Amino acid sequence: MANVTLNVTDNKGKATGTVDAPAEIFGFSAEEVQSRIPLIHQVVIAQLAAARQGTHATKTRGMVSGGGRKPWKQKGTGRARQGSIRAPQWYHGGTVFGPQPRDYSQRTPKKMKAAALKYVLSDRANAGHVAVVDFGVSEAPSTKAAVAALTPVTENKFTTVVLSRENVNEWLSVRNIPTVHPIFADQLNTYDVVTAQYVVFSKEGFDAFVAAKTEPAAKEA
Repeated sequence: MANVTLNVTDNKGKATGTVDAPAEIFGFSAEEVQSRIPLIHQVVIAQLAAARQGTHATKTRGMVSGGGRKPWKQKGTGRARQGSIRAPQWYHGGTVFGPQPRDYSQRTPKKMKAAALKYVLSDRANAGHVAVVDFGVSEAPSTKAAVAALTPVTENKFTTVVLSRENVNEWLSVRNIPTVHPIFADQLNTYDVVTAQYVVFSKEGFDAFVAAKTEPAAKEA
């Protein structure tokens, strides 16, 4: 596994050079990614499940007010026997097997989430859909400038833009673009890569992301 070379473009979309991306993050082959699809799927499903509030609730017949008296006597009326006007078959009655508050979150080990992110980033890199862009908006925010920088690279397709915490003007510039989902480098996750056709890093965002992912490995070694 060799380091991957990513293109670097300026604020006009013109190539200005390349940058080496670590093979342990961006260098997995298409065959390796294909074999890890179940892992990626599990991590994405767990992330979507964790985002669910789980606050839905319905009242059972025991929770609905009223209905303490038997509507009519058991026999002799010619009508079906009834025990409460709050039984499920009655109007304003309780709900049968309705949703109740619950926690949808699933346990996903950190190593699984880290591995899934590396495989999906490698998949985008293999397709040539990962790039580093200099937005040229360090002085003042400009959505127009951000669009000019991104369009030649992403062709207006849905893109996850990864920024560092210092890229305030870049964030303000891209946040209103309908086809862009901005995210900080320390928040990048599998779902935001899977749902995007392109992944674009700012220079600072790329450095911050790579540093965060390679430093733990260096410490363990």
